[in-house]
Amino acid sequence: MAVAANQAFDSALPLLAEHADIERQLSDPAVHGDPGALKRLNKRYAALGPTVSAYRAWERAAEDLGAARELAAEDASFAEELPALEAAEAKAAEHLRHQLVPRDPDDDRDVILEVKAGEGGEESALFAGDLLRMYLRYAERRGWRTELLDTTPSDLGGYKDARLSISAIGTPTPGEAPWARLKYEGGVHRVQRVPVTESQGRIHTSAAGVLVMPDIDDPAEVALDPNDLKIDVFRSSGPGGQSVNTTDSAVRITHLPTGVVVSCQNEKSQLQNKESALRVLRARLHQMAVDEAQAAASEQRRSQVRTVDRSERIRTYNFPENRIADHRTGFKAYNLDQVLDGDLDPVLQSAVDADKQARLAAAGER
Repeated sequence: MAVAANQAFDSALPLLAEHADIERQLSDPAVHGDPGALKRLNKRYAALGPTVSAYRAWERAAEDLGAARELAAEDASFAEELPALEAAEAKAAEHLRHQLVPRDPDDDRDVILEVKAGEGGEESALFAGDLLRMYLRYAERRGWRTELLDTTPSDLGGYKDARLSISAIGTPTPGEAPWARLKYEGGVHRVQRVPVTESQGRIHTSAAGVLVMPDIDDPAEVALDPNDLKIDVFRSSGPGGQSVNTTDSAVRITHLPTGVVVSCQNEKSQLQNKESALRVLRARLHQMAVDEAQAAASEQRRSQVRTVDRSERIRTYNFPENRIADHRTGFKAYNLDQVLDGDLDPVLQSAVDADKQARLAAAGER
């Protein structure tokens, strides 16, 4: 039986067609000979799956309701089933509406995350180290792969800055990829505690900045003209600036058209450091393009501040009270020790939920 036309769900039809087309492509043996193409198709297929399932569930519910209404017109006993079927159709329709809200096109990507010490001197560098460990432990809980691309240690064991790649293993379900979860971490994180350098026991406030970017795993997505790159090599340095390598293995790349500068020194191989630097450069240029394209209307990156100023905080970590508070979502909890040990999902979920409501509102839904 044909489902009555519902123009509100017309936007689902191209997605169903795309899903069917990808299914046909995945059955082609030639596609399996191209790992890059296969990965992209699998990611998109997985991303479309929930919408296709929601549409089909609504379609079945609408068909059941339509059939019951026809039968009820002929036999009053069937009318008793209508309220339950109407409720089921309404629930399926609401779920489909949620699935049709435009998604962040980068949600299926991995991430490159940067942590940088800000105000507070050595204490800020120690806090940056705490944040880095928090993200490493969170990734471990999630079963994600991590790689330290570049670090600049501080004298007391913290980090002046650190760059980390976080990638999913396999094809994550929609909304569970690193970018979909961690994109809300961008901004200034403020800490309140007694520093190890404080002899009087006074509580100090300092800050560290976090920047999160989608990892562009296909170099073709962000073309880099060699003529636009200025590449310098130098010796790696450790705490205090002392050299930790006897060869010029560290690499600094300047993208001349934009002025973006990226350096990597973690690896002993100059080639590996160059590849890491190019990877970060592509991520930064991609995010710059996204920010420029969405600057007028997007709320997606409003928290990604570029300066580490404690007045631009998105979250506060209060050690004396064991309290963590997110100032964008109103989330507050008194398990800071557990959060720093990687139990970050409840904090992140508050941002996911707030973003979902904003997207529903922007789509005209309440």
